[in-house]
Amino acid sequence: GVFTNLGRDHIGPKEHKDMAEYAHYKSLLFQKCCFGIGNIDDPYYREIFKDASCQVCTYSCRQKADVQASDIMLVNRNGQLGTFFKVNGEEYAVSAPGEFSVYNAVAAITVCRHYGIDQEIIRKALKTIRVPGRVEVIDNDRGYLLLIDYAHNAMALESLLTTLREYEPHRLVSLFGCGGNRSRQRRFEMGEVSGRLADLTIITSDNPRFEEPQDIINDIKIGMEKTDGKYIEICDRKEAIRYAIEHGKPGDVIVLAGKGHEDYQEIKGVKHPMDERVLIAEVLKELHGE
Repeated sequence: GVFTNLGRDHIGPKEHKDMAEYAHYKSLLFQKCCFGIGNIDDPYYREIFKDASCQVCTYSCRQKADVQASDIMLVNRNGQLGTFFKVNGEEYAVSAPGEFSVYNAVAAITVCRHYGIDQEIIRKALKTIRVPGRVEVIDNDRGYLLLIDYAHNAMALESLLTTLREYEPHRLVSLFGCGGNRSRQRRFEMGEVSGRLADLTIITSDNPRFEEPQDIINDIKIGMEKTDGKYIEICDRKEAIRYAIEHGKPGDVIVLAGKGHEDYQEIKGVKHPMDERVLIAEVLKELHGE
C-alpha cells in the first residue's frame, strides 16, 4: 500500500462527512497490506499510519526518511517541463513538472526498489513515461504551452498552478469547472485558489450531472470574488477552450483542468462523448481556416 497525500476531496453529501472519517477509512489500507509506503511530509501521515500493522517504509522531499529526495531542479526544454532530482544520492529525471511530480516519482521508485527492479530500468521509465491527462502537453503552433490536467479539487489545483508559476510564464491561464452533485465547498475553494494563483481564470462546465451548469459556475464565482483575480465565464466547454486558444499569448501557460483523461461529459445521467484533445484539434483546425 502507498500513501501519497490527503486533501479535501470526497467530503460532502453521500461521501465522507469530514476529514477525520475520510482519513480513518484511508488508514484501514495499512491494516490490510503487508508492506506500507508513506509520505512523511504530508500532515496526515501520522494519522494514516498510527494503527498500521504492516511493515512501513517512509519517503520524503524535505526531511530524513528511508527514501529521501534532494537537489530538486526544475527544467524547461523547448516547452517540455520536467524535473531533475536525487534519491539517496542516485540521480533521476522525470518528464513532468514540479515538486508534486517528484513526490510521485519517489513513491514509484520506493515501490520498484521493494521489488528489486534494476536502477537503470527505473531511470529509463521515469524519463519516458507519459500519463494521459496528467500535466499532458498538447502540441500547438501558437507560441504558448497548452496543458491538460485532471486537477479537480482545491489541493490538486493549487499544487498544479503553484508548480506552473515556478516556470515563470508570461501569463498563467486556468480553465476549469466543477462536478455537479458534489460538495459546494469544493467549488468555493477552487474558485479562490484559481483567483489567487492564475492571471486569468476561464470558468466553464465540467460534469454537471443533475445540476444546472450555471448554478455550479455561480458557486465557483463566490470563491473567485474573494480574490482580485481576473475571470470570465463561458459555460460551453468547447467555446471556453476556443477562447483560451484564441486569446493565448506567446510565453503563456494555459492549463485545462478537471477533465484530464476523461473522454466524456456527464449531463442528466448521460455520458456524452467529449475529449479535450479532440476539441483542441477542432479549434486549431478551425482557426487555421481548414
